[in-house]
Amino acid sequence: MFVHTVFFWMKPGVTDADRKQLVGDCLALLGKVPTVKQIWAGRPAQTPREVVDNSYDVGLTVILADKAAHDVYQEHPLHLDFIKRNKMNWDRVRVYDYVQE
Repeated sequence: MFVHTVFFWMKPGVTDADRKQLVGDCLALLGKVPTVKQIWAGRPAQTPREVVDNSYDVGLTVILADKAAHDVYQEHPLHLDFIKRNKMNWDRVRVYDYVQE
């Protein structure tokens, strides 16, 4: 299993509607990529623990079968459309990929 986790920090002045669009596009667009097995997206839970980073605006986790499925996902037109629709609002993006063997 390949786990693709992305954290998005939005530019200053971005509206709550823009954040909601990002979450919605994560689910509506990326969730339709054929190699995606499961997908979750949302805002930080604001859990007040020292080890928790609540500084991001939107988190995304995508489950894929393997790296080959991830590579298809990265080049899929729906993923590219997602980037085109939302990239202008991103200040910073961090990706954490790992495999569960």
